[in-house]
Amino acid sequence: MAQSNITAAAAGAVKASHVRYLILFMLFIVTTVNYADRATLSIAGSAMKSELSLDPVTMGYIFSAFSWAYVLAQLPGGWLLDRFGSKKIYMWSIALWSVFTVLQAGVTWMGTAAAVVALFLLRFMVGLAESPSFPANGRIVAAWFPTNERGTASAIFNSAQYFAAVLFTPLMAWIVHAFSWHHVFTVMGIFGLLLAMIWGRIIYSPKDHPMINPAELEHIEQGGGLVDMDTRKPAASSAKGKGYIKQLLSNRMLLGVYIGQYCINVITYFFLTWFPVYLVQERGMSILKAGFVASIPAVCGFIGGVVGGIISDRLIKRGFSVTWARKIPIVGGMLLSMTMILCNYVEAQWMVVGIMALAFFGKGVGALGWAVVADTAPKQIVGLSGGLFNMFGNVAGITTPIVIGYIVKETGSFAGALVFVGINALITVISYLVIVKEIKRVELKDA
Repeated sequence: MAQSNITAAAAGAVKASHVRYLILFMLFIVTTVNYADRATLSIAGSAMKSELSLDPVTMGYIFSAFSWAYVLAQLPGGWLLDRFGSKKIYMWSIALWSVFTVLQAGVTWMGTAAAVVALFLLRFMVGLAESPSFPANGRIVAAWFPTNERGTASAIFNSAQYFAAVLFTPLMAWIVHAFSWHHVFTVMGIFGLLLAMIWGRIIYSPKDHPMINPAELEHIEQGGGLVDMDTRKPAASSAKGKGYIKQLLSNRMLLGVYIGQYCINVITYFFLTWFPVYLVQERGMSILKAGFVASIPAVCGFIGGVVGGIISDRLIKRGFSVTWARKIPIVGGMLLSMTMILCNYVEAQWMVVGIMALAFFGKGVGALGWAVVADTAPKQIVGLSGGLFNMFGNVAGITTPIVIGYIVKETGSFAGALVFVGINALITVISYLVIVKEIKRVELKDA
């Protein structure tokens, strides 16, 4: 009996493992590549535009092709995640979007009309393949992290969009300068295929991971982590799914969150599509210089993203409600991001870069939507709930490139485009302060 007590005490004293940080690192790397593949067209865009004689509106539609599929496939992607689990679906997602990225290199040998059609279709397929990615990120964070760590975890994987610009934008710009624009697609696609294989070896659910110990599993579960998510019967696979979606759409809190995410993504897609073109066309930079300069606001966005998550989680630990711990960074960050409008009133390139850096720092601080999803998604349909959230948010990927394309074509300037983006940041503030009330997990009724 004494020996048994000693053994039990020793087991209780075992230090918790930290496998969840390895999982977060993988989410960060995969999301970095995800956003880099989305941005390939913006880096190759200036050279491609000249070679294929494309006008701004045509470029806007090509830029938007990704998001047409990405938006349409969000609910099916969320259902697949709830039905088959995050590991398998995400691995196939990475592999498929990488294949379609490689294929975009082939349009260089086509005529203008054929190249436009091929680019649109291939970007559409990349969007289709990437559709489960962010719902899977939110799902994995909800499973692997307790509530008071989710803000930071979500901010870290979400800030990968800026790190993608820091790491890959200069690299892709150099590839365009030294070789040709189509090699950007080849390099990024091959890298993604290698990453898909690594993902399959490292990612598991908390209860199945061979490296986790009971102490860490208990820490996650006691803190609110949904560790048994992939072992539950998926509610979204039944006929009840449509009824559950109606409940989500009728929830005032969630509608406010959806509106806010759409407006935040207007800023994101400006950066992913038109920002390098803005630096070249409006500010007279070379493609190579624009690639390096674009990384400066991206660094600030990355820092802001991490800072926003840390602030949010510290507010929770200090006794703030989840509602205000999420709202304070979101509102403050979006107000700061509106400063990009000031670029219309300065001429010096260094001032433009500085203002954009401040604006993207603010955008990073305020980009806590996925932490809110992890806090609010019904336990039965975390993947589907994340898919619905991401569907609304990424409608901005369709509208933003096209609206900016028309603004630039009609005015011959990006001034109106910057105002358009800034107004969307203000709408985010209004949505979170006026429409979104208490942030809490949604409880589903039998549909």
